[in-house]
Amino acid sequence: MAGVEAGAKAASGDTIADELIAALGADCVFLGDDIPASAISDESASGTQRPLILLRPRSVEAVSQAMKICSRRGQTVVPQGGMTGLAGGACPRATDIALSLDRISGVEAIDPDAMTMTVRAGTILQVAQQAAEAEGLMVPIDLGARGSCQIGGIIATNAGGSNVIRHRMTRENILGFEAVLADGRVLSNLHGMVKNNTGYDLAQLFVGSEGTLGIITRAVMKLKPLPAGRHTALCALADFDAVVRLLQHARSELRDLSAIEVMWGDYFALLQDLEGERLFHPAPPIAVIIESESMEPHKGAAEFEEFLAAMLEQQILSDALIAQSVREAAIFWAVREGDKIYHAMPNLINLDISIDIGRMGRFVLECVEAVKARFPHVRALFYGHAGDGNLHIALDMPEPGNDHLSHELETIIYTKVQQMGGSISAEHGIGTLKRDYLRYSRSPEEIEVMRRIKIALDPQCLLNPGKVV
Repeated sequence: MAGVEAGAKAASGDTIADELIAALGADCVFLGDDIPASAISDESASGTQRPLILLRPRSVEAVSQAMKICSRRGQTVVPQGGMTGLAGGACPRATDIALSLDRISGVEAIDPDAMTMTVRAGTILQVAQQAAEAEGLMVPIDLGARGSCQIGGIIATNAGGSNVIRHRMTRENILGFEAVLADGRVLSNLHGMVKNNTGYDLAQLFVGSEGTLGIITRAVMKLKPLPAGRHTALCALADFDAVVRLLQHARSELRDLSAIEVMWGDYFALLQDLEGERLFHPAPPIAVIIESESMEPHKGAAEFEEFLAAMLEQQILSDALIAQSVREAAIFWAVREGDKIYHAMPNLINLDISIDIGRMGRFVLECVEAVKARFPHVRALFYGHAGDGNLHIALDMPEPGNDHLSHELETIIYTKVQQMGGSISAEHGIGTLKRDYLRYSRSPEEIEVMRRIKIALDPQCLLNPGKVV
């Protein structure tokens, strides 16, 4: 079950590197200092070791050949996508082979009648979005990392994003798939049917599996009509109870609601400063981005403005700024997405959890109290997707380099999640960083079934070892 040493020999006397070069070509196999730093860690910065070998195959057939070789030799393999994850799921050990899907990219087909897209795993999300838009359609998945995350990684982690309230998680947008199993066999069912009730839904087994069951190589994704208009507002609210009331009204009265994003005041204040903006000054206790999509832009804009006016009249909102252009909407979203937070918090711990919307306000208050009681100087900033209960928590590392204290801080948060019946991971998966906390959200029986599925599909435990379970 462990990876082989660099000099391990096959019966022929060739090293595994020699055999992979013979099968894939020298331009697809990277060794030593030729392996780029980007293969060491995802965005969690938890990876510290260069893999034994980096593979960059150009086809599904090459992935299959590589896995047959690795299976025969008992060699562990870590699949890698855009490396934008935050759970350490794509980080290799020194004895692992890293297998990047970046060269298996491109949109193969768009069916405008069925509204589906067949796409390779290494395709950048933004590339897929642009291809769909050229056909008057849209990919319903959208993430802040759209310019670098890859379709395979999105599927492997069941990523969410900002449009989940309208378009659901990745899981609900996948129809067919192709994956290479640990022994090199190719499991392919690239259908585009919404209704296909022929036994177990194997595609859904691989969605969210984080590369532990197989290497996703292609998929058929749902597409939707491209909205003619998108309407965005940044709103100020007095407290989280007002957010709950806003969400209730929006779900029932705003026909084309696509996003409700919430930012607590200290997060909003910091990020608008980092972006060089003064959107609300002083910062309100709560700031919310609300957005709707419509096929009739003028009618949709009027309905959107009428809704906001009603919320102001009912004093659910204390103020609202309606974006007058795509650029203004992008400014609102830049604050929410928080790409510049690392400038102010270079030793950031970024957690991603889910909690029932009715408990979210109390959860934040209790987390802040518990963190401050143990770590008085640690900032705890909260923001996320109010529409689906996904909350992001930005924390200062108590003492850079002290893993024990960081673990203690994370345990404080995850204990609160467990007490309130939430999930320790909303959209970034488990990887290695959350593996020890999986029991906080899943029962022993569930974890045991996960282990059985893993062993059934990967009996040597070669794929992404040490991740998830």
